[in-house]
Amino acid sequence: MNQPHAIPVPMLTPLQQAAAQLASPFYAYDLPGLQSHLQRLGDAPAKLWYAVKANPLSRVIQCLDQAGFGFDVASPGELEQVLAQGVCPSRILNTGPVKTPAMLRHFVQRGVRIFVLESHQQAEDLAQVARAEQVQVQVLLRVQLAWPESEQEGINVLGGSDATPFGLTPEQWMPQAITLDPALELIGVHCFQWGNILEAQQLLAHWQAAMPQLAALLDAWQVEQPIVDLGGGLGIPYHGQSKDLDWGAICAGLVELKARYQLGECWMELGRYAVGPHGVYLSPVADIKANQDVRFAVIEGGSQHALRPALTGQAFPVTPLGEVAGELGPFQIRGALCTGLDNLGDVSLPEGLARGDWLCFHQAGAYGFTESMPYFLCHTLPAELVWDGEQLHTVRPAQPASHYLA
Repeated sequence: MNQPHAIPVPMLTPLQQAAAQLASPFYAYDLPGLQSHLQRLGDAPAKLWYAVKANPLSRVIQCLDQAGFGFDVASPGELEQVLAQGVCPSRILNTGPVKTPAMLRHFVQRGVRIFVLESHQQAEDLAQVARAEQVQVQVLLRVQLAWPESEQEGINVLGGSDATPFGLTPEQWMPQAITLDPALELIGVHCFQWGNILEAQQLLAHWQAAMPQLAALLDAWQVEQPIVDLGGGLGIPYHGQSKDLDWGAICAGLVELKARYQLGECWMELGRYAVGPHGVYLSPVADIKANQDVRFAVIEGGSQHALRPALTGQAFPVTPLGEVAGELGPFQIRGALCTGLDNLGDVSLPEGLARGDWLCFHQAGAYGFTESMPYFLCHTLPAELVWDGEQLHTVRPAQPASHYLA
């Protein structure tokens, strides 16, 4: 995997030219780098699904499709975007805590046949839809386990050791607690409570601790050759981190889990780990100023385009796009929103950074624009560009507020 600050050399000049031409913040994605990374992931001893929420851009989905990934979709919008790229619905998995009867009917009518159940209500609703459409669907039960709280846990967007609306306890999924309609074929379980873990042994320890309870549930249902969907959680390094996740250790751990518990398959839903390192967010600096002994770099963009640092308190790695003189010094990066929450982090940048310079936020290929709050203050939506190895192409141009305001 590329180091967090590395832009492919052939891509650098086109990015600088795009910055000069667009004159407003934008995202750019390195498709050859992404394709190379996905090819490396192809040796996984698991079925790989792409978590579309990480980045639903058409050209990104097409790369994942060509690499043979399935697609984890959590809304009708994600479903239609994936289908629009020519993906067969048999390669789509429906996840997410909310699945209304109308949504389930839409998914079934569009050909989707694999669902992760989050509650007894979802099981009842899906059975009614399947019977009405005269189809049988495959289901996995989402399990939420109780974990001892860790002082090192920090902010975990998936809940970690906290109670969340994701799934039910193993006891609530036992056969004596729920009867599954014959229209629902139970093929396995789903358990995913941790995000962006960089230590392979930590992630493997979570899986190993979860498996006895998951295996007991599968045994109670007498599922033959069961599937265990471990979700994602595979991390990438952000600001202040440099160590890449040990992919080889993850693969070895999956082989061991599958053999020990006689699983039919292990599944993983990769989002950040699949696409995160292969995108950048770029914004011009609008102002440099000091206030109460804090030096600010105020950018034209901000949390309306890249909300993740404000959500997690963890900054993207940041470098100037061009040459900037001076030794590295502390800067706090702030954006254009009228709120103190618009904070992209405390980082080190060259002392000579000035208005008009461009900053490049790395590791922004996942949970970037579509995770953000683009309509607040009615700023321009950022363009999204892709690098094909020879030139940059605009997939979605920048759009003014008049594009979405009624």
